[in-house]
Amino acid sequence: MEPRPISSPCIKVCAVSGQNGLCIGCGRTLREIASWGSLDEPARQAIMAELPGRLAAAKAPTP
Repeated sequence: MEPRPISSPCIKVCAVSGQNGLCIGCGRTLREIASWGSLDEPARQAIMAELPGRLAAAKAPTP
């Protein structure tokens, strides 16, 4: 039985914003990126569910 690949939101645009601490490609924090391989699949899925909102908030114009 082959191991399942680890799910990941990475799109190979890896740069962390100095303004919000999020990767501009996937929306994860450095801590999340560093611990990604040791998280279980439910934890990865929970984080991935938050990422679209994080990225949208990060791109929203500031008043």
